[in-house]
Amino acid sequence: MSGAFPPGPTPRFPGDLLLRSRHDTLQFLIDVATEFGDVAGLRIGRERLVLVNHPDAVRDVLVTHQKNFLKGKALERARIVLGNGLLTSEGEDHLRQRRLMQPAFHRDRIASYAASMVTEAAAVRDRWRDGDQFDAHEQMMAVTLAIVGRTLFSADVGDESSEIGAALTTVLGSFNHMMLPWSALLFALPVPAALRFHRARRRLDATIYRLIAERRASGADTGDLLSMLLLATDTEGDGTGLTDRQLRDEAMTLFLAGHETTANALSWAWYLLARNPDVEERLHREVDALGHEPTFADLPRLEYTRRVVAETIRLYPPAYAIGRRAIGAYTIGAYELPPRTLVIVSPFIVQRDHRWWKEVERFDPDRWSPEEVAARPKFSYFPFGAGTRICIGEQFAWTEATLVLATLAQRWRLWLAPKQRIAMQPQITLRPRYGIRVIARRR
Repeated sequence: MSGAFPPGPTPRFPGDLLLRSRHDTLQFLIDVATEFGDVAGLRIGRERLVLVNHPDAVRDVLVTHQKNFLKGKALERARIVLGNGLLTSEGEDHLRQRRLMQPAFHRDRIASYAASMVTEAAAVRDRWRDGDQFDAHEQMMAVTLAIVGRTLFSADVGDESSEIGAALTTVLGSFNHMMLPWSALLFALPVPAALRFHRARRRLDATIYRLIAERRASGADTGDLLSMLLLATDTEGDGTGLTDRQLRDEAMTLFLAGHETTANALSWAWYLLARNPDVEERLHREVDALGHEPTFADLPRLEYTRRVVAETIRLYPPAYAIGRRAIGAYTIGAYELPPRTLVIVSPFIVQRDHRWWKEVERFDPDRWSPEEVAARPKFSYFPFGAGTRICIGEQFAWTEATLVLATLAQRWRLWLAPKQRIAMQPQITLRPRYGIRVIARRR
C-alpha cells in the first residue's frame, strides 16, 4: 500500500457498504474489515474515518502515539450523558481525574468490594426457583446494578433498580441519534425521542445527586468508592477535590461502565455456556471444588472461570469499538492521515481475526493457557483499551464477573429457552438485542 489520504491512493471503502449496513454500526465495521483488510477509509461529508485492524496498528494508536489523539466522536457525543467524567475528559482534566480516582481501584479496595459482589449475586441466586424462565440479561443488569450501589454508594438501590435500569436503557437507546450530524438540534427540540432521553437522564441524576448530598451531610467514610472520591485531593496538582458536578459526572460514568458493561459480559457468558455443555461442566467442577461461596482469596482457584470470562469478552467485547481523533497529521503504514481524522480500532474485529485466533467462532476458554497467550500478538486482545486511557476499573470488572459467575454457577444451570432470536445490539456497549431468555435448572 502506498499513498496519502488525501490526495493520492487512499484507504477507502465504497459508499454501498455504508448504505448496506447503515442501521448496524457493528455490521458496518465487519463488512469493512472483511473486504478491505488492515486499513480502510471513508469520507462522510467533512468527516474522515479510518478503520485499522492489525495489532501493531492498535498499539501504535492506543499506546505509542496516544498523545496525538483525543477521544473519538462517540465519546464526544456521550458528554450529553456522562458530562466531563473520566471516560470523556481530555488532557490535564483526564490526568487529574485519574489521579483522584486511582486509589478507589487499588487492589486492597477491590478486595473489600468482593464480599458485596458475592452477597448481591447470592441474593439473586436465592430468588431463583427450579424451572423459572426469565431474561438472563435483565437478571445480570439487576445484580450488577446492586453491586454498583453497594460498592459505589454503600446504598441499597434495589427498590429503584427497575426505574434505573429503564432509564439506562432509554439513554443507551438514544446513542445512535446522538451520532447524527444534527443531534444537538434534535435533542433541543420537544420531540418524543428527546423528551424520553431528558426524562431518563433526570431520573439518573436524581438518584446520584441525592446520594452525594446524603453522604456529604453525614460526613461518613464508609470505605466505598464515593467516600474515596469525596475524600480525594489532587496531591500532584492544586490540592483540591471534586465538586458535586464532577462527582456526578464520575458517578454517572461508573454507573455505565461498572454496571452496563459487566452485565453484558455476564449475559453473553450464560448464552455461551448454555451452548457449550463441555465448558459448562468444567466450570462446575471448578466452582464446586471450592466447597463454599467464592471469596476474593479464591480467585487464584477460579482460573477456568476467569478464562470463561476472558473468552466471552473476546467474542462479545462490551466496548466493541474504540475511536480516536488525530490532533496532528498521523502516518499509519504507507498512509498519511491529516489532522482530525477519526481512527477506529475494534476489539470485536481484531479479536475475531483468523490470523491470531484459530477457529475464531468457537468458544474455547483453553485459548487462555499461558502458552497460547504468549504465542499471540499482545494487541490481538484489548477489550479494556490500552495506554493511559485503559479502563481504570479493569480489575474491578475481572473480579466482579468472575465472582458473580462462580456464585451463580455453584447452584444453577441456565438453559436457553426455545424459539427465541439471539442477536447483538451495538450501541455504546454490545447488548443482546432481544435479551437472552433462559430456564433455570437447579444443579
